[in-house]
Amino acid sequence: MGLLEKIFAPRQIKALERAFKAIRQLSSGGGISKTISLIMVTVELLGAAFFDLPQTPRGQSLNLDGYALVFEDEFEGTELDLSKWAYRASGARRSGFNSESQVRVEGGNLIITGEYLTDGEYGEGWYAGMIRTIEEYTRGYFEIRCICSKGGGFWSAYWLNSTGMASEEQSNGGIGGAEIDIFEAFNYNNIFGRDSVSLNVHVGGYGDGLRSLRIGNYYGSGIYTQYNTYGLEWNENEYIFYINGIEADRTSFADGVSQAPEYAILSMELPNVFTEKPGFSTEFIVDYVRIYQKGVPV
Repeated sequence: MGLLEKIFAPRQIKALERAFKAIRQLSSGGGISKTISLIMVTVELLGAAFFDLPQTPRGQSLNLDGYALVFEDEFEGTELDLSKWAYRASGARRSGFNSESQVRVEGGNLIITGEYLTDGEYGEGWYAGMIRTIEEYTRGYFEIRCICSKGGGFWSAYWLNSTGMASEEQSNGGIGGAEIDIFEAFNYNNIFGRDSVSLNVHVGGYGDGLRSLRIGNYYGSGIYTQYNTYGLEWNENEYIFYINGIEADRTSFADGVSQAPEYAILSMELPNVFTEKPGFSTEFIVDYVRIYQKGVPV
């Protein structure tokens, strides 16, 4: 392990590399506007490297050439389509409960609500909800358009999981299954990065073998008040994360990408400690979910 690896996390090393690239571009000269832009980029990347602050997605634009739509839900009805979705993890979770009652379809959106109920399905307490696709997929592009929930310790998430995460042996370093967090929105109390989401990959099951990579935090655009899109391209070699159609980051952590079937999950996550009093509520509002794959007849 080199000196940088001893001092910095992988996401911080990557930010340093990007900062050095911007500095080299800065030294090559250019107009005033280019110089100012490169200085701002460099400052942001150094903030990410030394203070773990969020970054702006600056990678390639999304290109779905060769992909075909294999799953779509625009949530146009009045009830959750149970031919596409199943409720997941109902019952006690962390310091509250997941319940089907917290998931509804209304006004062209799926809405998951986090709130305190005195007469909830599992008794009095804090409630949220979670659903998963019935179908499972191996590789593809997974996208959501949504407004994230804010406050109370709750957070919105769109992620993939697999039965292979049941144990360290089954996960096999991620090849046999991984948890891939396409986005998690829990940064609203961070004054320097509240308009950002977190990207993560977990492998090795949820016991002693768990290994996790926090890829980093990346900015959206008014993520708690307006719609943003979050996507993952999972190909044979790596996971590529997109925000509003622009690449944020990519990784092949840990022993390689999953080769197992994975299902997509929408969840309002419950915290271990609640920061609001009963009467508070928040909503995760989803406009659509789409999944694309290659090699599928159009």
